[in-house]
Amino acid sequence: RGFMASYKATRIPSFPRLGEKVTQDTLYWRNYKVSTPVQIKEFGAVTKIDFSPLSPHNYAVTASTRIHIYGPYSQEPVKSFTRFKDTAYSGTFRSDGQLLVAGSEEALIRLFDVSGRVALREYTGHSKAVHFTDFSADRFHILSGSDDYTCRLWDIPSSAEVSRYSEHTDYVRCGTPSRLNPDVFITGSYDHTVKVFDSRKERSVMTMDHGQPVESVLLFPSEGLLVSAGGRYVKVWDMLKGGQVLVSLKNHHKTVTCLCMSSTGQRLLSGSLDRHVKVYSTTTYKVVHNFDYAASILSIALAPNDDSIIAGMTNGVLSVKHKKHPEDRKMVGGTSRHRPAYRVFVKGKNYMPKQDDFLVRKREKAHLKQYDKELKRFQVSKALDSVLKPHVRLKTPEVTVAVIQELNRRGTLKNALAGRDEKGLSILLSFLIRNVVDSRFAPILLTVAEMVLDIYMKVVGQSAVVDKQILKLQELVEKEIDYQQELMEVLGMMDTLFATMTAKKEAAALQSRAANGLVEVRGGQDQMVSREQQPPLTRHACYEEENCQLAPSLFKPSQGTVPRQHRQEPPRKQNGKTIGVSVSHIGTTKTWCRHTKRLCSDQGWADKRQGWLLWPLYPEPWWIALA
Repeated sequence: RGFMASYKATRIPSFPRLGEKVTQDTLYWRNYKVSTPVQIKEFGAVTKIDFSPLSPHNYAVTASTRIHIYGPYSQEPVKSFTRFKDTAYSGTFRSDGQLLVAGSEEALIRLFDVSGRVALREYTGHSKAVHFTDFSADRFHILSGSDDYTCRLWDIPSSAEVSRYSEHTDYVRCGTPSRLNPDVFITGSYDHTVKVFDSRKERSVMTMDHGQPVESVLLFPSEGLLVSAGGRYVKVWDMLKGGQVLVSLKNHHKTVTCLCMSSTGQRLLSGSLDRHVKVYSTTTYKVVHNFDYAASILSIALAPNDDSIIAGMTNGVLSVKHKKHPEDRKMVGGTSRHRPAYRVFVKGKNYMPKQDDFLVRKREKAHLKQYDKELKRFQVSKALDSVLKPHVRLKTPEVTVAVIQELNRRGTLKNALAGRDEKGLSILLSFLIRNVVDSRFAPILLTVAEMVLDIYMKVVGQSAVVDKQILKLQELVEKEIDYQQELMEVLGMMDTLFATMTAKKEAAALQSRAANGLVEVRGGQDQMVSREQQPPLTRHACYEEENCQLAPSLFKPSQGTVPRQHRQEPPRKQNGKTIGVSVSHIGTTKTWCRHTKRLCSDQGWADKRQGWLLWPLYPEPWWIALA
């Protein structure tokens, strides 16, 4: 009785992938992606995140009418300030971590004790919403910026206004104090300017034009450089050169809303409405890493010890990413799982077989994928359905295409495509739309598209979703045809350029030979005729002298060495070279001459009576007129 051959699993082709360039920054910032980020839902858009400078580095989150303080690893707030009647802004810790200041839509500035709940002070004076608040370096003053176009300096103990500056002509939405000089602070406004103020002066001491409404400003630790963000631009200014722009970065697609810096000052982070956080090197100002988020980003903060990155988004979600440490791997799961003893793994390793032992191989059971099981049972429609599931067709489209190719090889592809309802047809069309222009899959998917149109032509017009997808598929194919035509035109242009360059090189080579007396040039150009116009061969000459310079005497033997006469024989090719009865030994390029039985130089066929030379240096031999 014959045995049935075992089923061979469908072969999935492997395509080369462009490897991601792995750098030290990639490995470092990837540690923040190891664990799933903590998602905390706030009551509104998160407009400000600020870390306490004191360990354990709690952070304040300003969202809607509340300010919550979270622990570094807690998902519930450890402290809340809810005494705001309207939206709160810019909750910021003092450098000692004991006080917190915040502005509000009520045009009030409130000062809180971190250990209490009630505001210690309220500062009134602004006429519109206060979006920026912070402490000066001496801890005794508060800075504020408002929508009333003013920025002010307040004394904490007396609650009195110390200074007022009204130079901005639009909303003042951001600012930062100097950590080295308690009298200096910087503000950014929607009037496109960044101004540097000194409380000892009545006016600003420096003004820089950002060119877009300024959303955030940041000082380097040395305070020699200033960073401003607004529009799609992040600009770095040299403060020591009078506010000269050092570099302008344009790596975001939408407005940049926030900035922060690593604890060492070597990496700059920017968040944007395009849902990306870019990490820049502060030495080259190149993007070294990128974080993607689910919604537009309004605020971002990096812990003082760089242990966590926290981003606040427009949908009220707070995303917390903790850095993965090597010692954390031992704590995964809480308790260690019982592991098998070492002897289980070494069992039988040291066994020495005897001479009369028989080796019996264990039959390995083939583990088939679901689509292979269906193909083995000849369930072609179910096999196609199994590879059109979202996790297969979206993540591994090559698997779906491999099954389609197998069905096409069996001649059952049309049967597998037929009999689908609106939902099944829509899934199939979406897969075609997504992958039909991929050069890896285009040949077979175009066949599938033709079959789908042939099978379901009668139902076109009955479903708006299917009709829309068919039109989109048609548009994609037409665009791809246009692209291919344009590429072919470009390829033709490149071929013409390369041919021109080759002709110029050959002309230069011929002119060089003419200068060496190897070819006589008439009128600055060689007269070349095709093989059909070549003259009949009569007699030929073979010069054997080394480095012979008697090319003109090739047709006047009396002036040079008398050549040996050979019988007439038509030229032929051997090993890609033209070999004949006569070879001119001219120049230094070594080739084989079968008559002299030695390596000769440039070889050519010459008719001394007619004055023609067959020069076999071209892809096709050409006769060159020398006389």
